[in-house]
Amino acid sequence: MSEIALDPTRLVIAAVIGLVILLVLIIKFKLPAMIAILVGAVLIGLGAGMSFDQIVKAVDDGMGNTLKGIALLVGLGSMFGSILEISGGARTLAVTLVDKFGDRKAAWALAITGLVIAMPVFFDAGLIILIPLAFSLASRTGRSSLYYVIPLLAGLAVGHAFIPPTPGPVLVATMLGVDLGWVILIGIACGIAAMIVAGPIWGAYCGKKFFIPVPEHVSGKSDSSKLPSFWTVVLIILIPLVLIILKSVAGVWDSLAPARNILGFLGEPFVALTIATLMAMILLGYRNGYSKEELEKVMTKSLEPVGLILLVTACGGVLRYILQYSGLGEVIGHAVASASLPIVIVAFVVAALVRISVGSATVAMTMAAGIISAMPEIAGLSPVHLACITASIAGGATVCSHFNDSGFWLVKSLVGMDEKTTLKTWTMMETLVGCTGFLVALVISFFA
Repeated sequence: MSEIALDPTRLVIAAVIGLVILLVLIIKFKLPAMIAILVGAVLIGLGAGMSFDQIVKAVDDGMGNTLKGIALLVGLGSMFGSILEISGGARTLAVTLVDKFGDRKAAWALAITGLVIAMPVFFDAGLIILIPLAFSLASRTGRSSLYYVIPLLAGLAVGHAFIPPTPGPVLVATMLGVDLGWVILIGIACGIAAMIVAGPIWGAYCGKKFFIPVPEHVSGKSDSSKLPSFWTVVLIILIPLVLIILKSVAGVWDSLAPARNILGFLGEPFVALTIATLMAMILLGYRNGYSKEELEKVMTKSLEPVGLILLVTACGGVLRYILQYSGLGEVIGHAVASASLPIVIVAFVVAALVRISVGSATVAMTMAAGIISAMPEIAGLSPVHLACITASIAGGATVCSHFNDSGFWLVKSLVGMDEKTTLKTWTMMETLVGCTGFLVALVISFFA
C-alpha cells in the first residue's frame, strides 16, 4: 500500500497531537504502553485524514509484519536465557572472571560479565543473579559497593541495549530492515566503549565519591561448587552470535562463497538461537541434573513476559505503518534533509525524548524505530549505516533513567541508596552508556 497524498501541515499537527496524547495516556493515566501506542497511532491516522479502511490496513500490516520478524527470536531468547539463569551459567562467568582478574581488577570482570549475560538474560534477572557477587567483593575489600555494582550495571545495560539477541535491538533492526549480523558487530563496538566509560571508569569515581555499604541482609557467601564449566557457558553464548555474524560476512566475502548457502541458513537468527537453546538444554540442563519436566517448566515460565513485549513491539509497528501510509514519514524525511541533520542524530534525539518522558526503553525504541523507519531516506542507506541508526536508537532509549523507570527503583532498592544518590550514580551511568554508544555509532556512520 503506497502513501496517501495529504496536507503536510495537517500531518504534522495530527502526529504531534497523537504523540502527546500517547505520552499523557502512559504518564498521567498509567495506561498500558500497548494500548496507549495503539490509541495514539489510530488518532494520528484519523487526524491525518486516513480512511477507516486505510487505518485498519496499517494496523494489520503493522502487527503482522512486525511480529513475523521477532516473535520467534524473543521467545527463543527468553528460553535460552532462562536455562543460563537456573543452571548457574551466569554466575559461572562472573566467578571465573573475577578469579582471573583478581580483586584489584574485579570491576572489569563484572562489567564484562554483565555485558555478556544481558544479551540472552533480561536485565532484572541478570542483576539479581550477579549482584551478590559484587556485594561479596565489596565486603572483602572494604570498598563502597558502588565500586563493583556500577560496572556490573553498566555491563548489563550495554548488553541489554545494544547487542542481539536481546529484544530491543532485534525489534529496531526488524523495523529498519537491517541484517542482525551488522547490528551485532556495530553493537559490540558501541557497547565496549560504553561499558568502559560507564563501568570501571565511572564506577571508580562513584566508589570514591559515595560510600554505600553492603546491605545488612546480604551475607556475601555463595556456593560455587555446582556451577557448570566456564568454557561450556562461553561456547553456548557464542553460538548464536558467531553463526549470525558468519552469515553476514559470507554475504560480502567471496572466499566464503562455496559455504554461503549453509552459512546463510545456519546464520538465520531463529536457526542460530534454536541451536543455542538446544545446546543449552543438553549441556546446562540435562548434564546438570535437570529432568525433562523441570526444564520444560522453566522454559514455559520464561515465556510469560514475552507476550507483553511482543504486543508493545507490534503496536510500535502499527505506529510505523500509520506514519508511513499517511505520508508523514516522507514529511519528516524532507524536514531532516532540509535541516542537514544526520539520521543517526535524529534517531538518538527522538528515542531520548521518549525515554525521558515515558521511562520505558522498549517504548522509546519502538516509537523511535517507527518514526525513523517511515522515512524514505532509509531505503538508500547501507547495512552498516542502518546498524549505526539501530545503535543510536538504543543509546537514546538508555539515557536518563529516573523516577518513571522501574529499573531506577530496582537498583535503588537492591543497592540500598536514597533517590538523590541513585540519580547521581545510576542515572548518570545510564546516560553515559547511551551517549557513549551513540557517539561511537555516529563516528562509524560517517564512514558507512
